[in-house]
Amino acid sequence: MLDQLRNLVAQLRFRGMEAALDAEIARAERGSVPAVDLLYRMLLEEAASKRERSLAYRLQQAHMPWSWSLESFPFERQPGVDKGQIQTLAGLDFLRRSDNVLLVGPAGTGKTGIALGLLRQACVNGYRGRFYNAQVLLDELYASLADRSSLQLLKRLSRFQLLVLDELSYLTLKPEQVDMFFRLIDQRYLRTSTIITTNLDTPAWYDLFQKKPLVDALLDRLQHHCITIRINGPSLRSPQPAGNTPNRLHRRTATARPTSSHVKQPASPKSPRSRR
Repeated sequence: MLDQLRNLVAQLRFRGMEAALDAEIARAERGSVPAVDLLYRMLLEEAASKRERSLAYRLQQAHMPWSWSLESFPFERQPGVDKGQIQTLAGLDFLRRSDNVLLVGPAGTGKTGIALGLLRQACVNGYRGRFYNAQVLLDELYASLADRSSLQLLKRLSRFQLLVLDELSYLTLKPEQVDMFFRLIDQRYLRTSTIITTNLDTPAWYDLFQKKPLVDALLDRLQHHCITIRINGPSLRSPQPAGNTPNRLHRRTATARPTSSHVKQPASPKSPRSRR
């Protein structure tokens, strides 16, 4: 019977149960554990295994270039960042409201570190997210026009509950890329959240995109429900004085804490807010 049970658990792909099966049965035999207790412990193992596999999949799909977290961000070295504000964002209420976040500041001030930390926090709490370098994304959107896959690409990108676009600054753009970028923001508008990091404050976007009516419409959607954080501080890439703690932003970290003791599920769909 035990062999049949092992085969059944393997067939059902209950990996958590499979890993704990022999130890739990031996424990039950030694202590005369009731069947209901044994079943409950086995289901707990399976649930934990599923959560771990799901988290690993979300982190893999997020394509984060570095394993940074908000716990590794060197707030003590960046006076231009309000630690309390970032910790409030880490509660992820902005995701549940489908708000956007715009991080504006000079190079090296920690914009990407904050964006990655928020993306990791979202993944830990059950949200699906994706990191993109802005130029790479715009090139991918342009390439999709050639094989007529742009509709599928836009649909896939619009489904991410959090999309991080890094370094929307000095880009090489074609008119078609500008149009596709607007379509992407329009499809995500009031449905999902987007984090953008940039060296350019929004008035400079007119020179970047070279289409005033389109930039007007883009900013109208992006900033309708948006948290804008302007970072005026030193570059974190500057050498530290001797004896200071190394820049924790560049340490690799494996985990981030969820906002509660249980992994949060994405908020249920809400009625669309009226467009302005």
